[in-house]
Amino acid sequence: MPSGPSTAARTPFVLLVVLLLGGGLITLLLLNSSLNEGSFKLSELKKRTTELTDEEQELQREVDSRSAPDALERRARELGMVPGGNPAFLGPDGTVRGVPSVATADPAPPTAPTTSGR
Repeated sequence: MPSGPSTAARTPFVLLVVLLLGGGLITLLLLNSSLNEGSFKLSELKKRTTELTDEEQELQREVDSRSAPDALERRARELGMVPGGNPAFLGPDGTVRGVPSVATADPAPPTAPTTSGR
C-alpha cells in the first residue's frame, strides 16, 4: 500500500483546518480586546457622569441659596437698593391710581454673620 498519494491529498486539508482555527482564535482575541476596551471606556464615562451630576447638584444648591428671599434682600441692600414704598399705577388712559412716593432707605436691620462653604 503506498502512503504517498493519501498523505499528499490530506496536507492541503490539514493546512486549511489549521489556518481556519488560527484565524478564528486571532479573531476571538481581537474581539475580546475590543470589548475590554469598550468596557473601560464605559466605566470611565460612568465615573465622569457621576462627577458631573454631583457638580450639577452642588451648583443647583448654590443657586437655590442665592435665590432665597433673605439672600436677595441682603444683596440688594449691599448694592444700595431700598425697598419701594406704596406703588402707583398708570391706567390705560393715563390716570394715576394710588399716591406715588419716593422710596427712602430705612436703617438696615442687623444681619447675623453667615458662614458659607466657600
